[in-house]
Amino acid sequence: MLDCRPTVDDLVERALHLRRDIGDRVVLIGVAGEPGAGKSTLAASVVEGLRTQGCAAVLVPMDGFHLSNVALGALGLSERKGAIETFDGAGFAALLARIRAEGPDTVWAPTYDRSVEESVAGAIRVPPGTEVVVTEGNYLLVDDEPWAQVGELLDDVWAVRADPAVRTGRLLARHVAFGRADAQAQAWVAAVDEPNATLIRDTLHRADLDVVVG
Repeated sequence: MLDCRPTVDDLVERALHLRRDIGDRVVLIGVAGEPGAGKSTLAASVVEGLRTQGCAAVLVPMDGFHLSNVALGALGLSERKGAIETFDGAGFAALLARIRAEGPDTVWAPTYDRSVEESVAGAIRVPPGTEVVVTEGNYLLVDDEPWAQVGELLDDVWAVRADPAVRTGRLLARHVAFGRADAQAQAWVAAVDEPNATLIRDTLHRADLDVVVG
């Protein structure tokens, strides 16, 4: 794995190079990392940079495959939301496979609305002719099924690394912004986010590129 501090422009050029090399089909790029590492910001910046270069690029986050709050309640997983078992990994892999197959129809992908803490189906349009799809999420490099299927579908995976204190601070601020009291936010980070981070951290060595962010 390469270990560097690439700029967004560097990453855009890497994606364009992959597109030129592969040529005859859509390129799928994964951005993996621990909660709060900055995956979403980086992935969105790369997609915007690709579009600026005239590349038809779409961002399809993994978070759209959160199980619904109703499903989590029925499974007894409401207090584990964000853990690997609270996502539809097989559904995520199936969506990526459909995008990669490049059929004649538009693919509609789900997104995640943090204001209501629910997934929203059919929110992201991936039209025929899309050249690059960037997906970001926690578990892209897990090698257990069904997540191993995700890794097999991705052409390049970047592991985002951030200072642990910065990452934790972002998580606390996020939880407070979406309605948790300070103590509740701290408890959630300790009980849910950090165990998830440990699992994810142990997978990041499988990435093609290590992206160290500030």
